[in-house]
Amino acid sequence: MYYIYIIYSISADKYYLGFSDNPHRRLLEHNSKPFNTFTSKHRPWELRAIFECSPDKATAMKTEKFIKKQKSRILLDQMIAGNILHSSLAHLTRVPHVQDAAGGAK
Repeated sequence: MYYIYIIYSISADKYYLGFSDNPHRRLLEHNSKPFNTFTSKHRPWELRAIFECSPDKATAMKTEKFIKKQKSRILLDQMIAGNILHSSLAHLTRVPHVQDAAGGAK
């Protein structure tokens, strides 16, 4: 299964959205990989939301691209709050063991 995940940098007040078959591993990579990337510049990151997306990698990539093209922090805030408003995102299912923005990852 592929997931869409949203991570947050408190130090930079920024969100990052990605897809992975293992979002917890990806969080560790975002916080520890030695490469010079967007996420390496804004560490530490914390997990704010995970959504079950699709068993198909191409669908997960397409969903990630759609969300990123919106360029909307409001959309990410709404997704974290559990309010998916766009019909193109109706297939996403929130993974319940990750709390909302106030709670961080469990």
